[in-house]
Amino acid sequence: MRAIASLMCQEEKKDKIKVAEGLSNGRVPMCDYSLHSVKSRPAKVGDKLTTRDFGTGTRGFAASEDPNVAVCVLPGTELSFADEVKRLPVSLWTGHDRVIKHTTAIFRQINKEKVAAHHDALEFPDGQIVFLTSLREGQQATVLQLPAAPRNAVESEAQRRAAYVG
Repeated sequence: MRAIASLMCQEEKKDKIKVAEGLSNGRVPMCDYSLHSVKSRPAKVGDKLTTRDFGTGTRGFAASEDPNVAVCVLPGTELSFADEVKRLPVSLWTGHDRVIKHTTAIFRQINKEKVAAHHDALEFPDGQIVFLTSLREGQQATVLQLPAAPRNAVESEAQRRAAYVG
């Protein structure tokens, strides 16, 4: 009886992790942890996205067809912005946006080992990595290319989104 209960507990834990990673029952990959309660869908090539504050403590990409839908982007996805990318001011005293002199970026996830931290970031051609949540709201981006399917465990891990288990 104990063995069955232990096995059931292990299976429940595996199911929670799969759901958190967005891999079970055809679910979409989860967006950053603070967007777990927002309706979402996976990104597709050609999607027109807009940076948006979803009122959950972070910014993310919103779908062009519905600004209340977060679009979850896989690590390695290539994006093109309509204009140079604008970051929020560093402090209230500076008051002006910081401009990143690039219009293309690759979506990354950083700090995956930290559960309650922002993970979604963009890597620009100069190597600069910027959290998605620090971008000015309302910027337009297009999904140019999704990452290739992983061929081994290392590539699979690189594309795995940070899990949210709550």
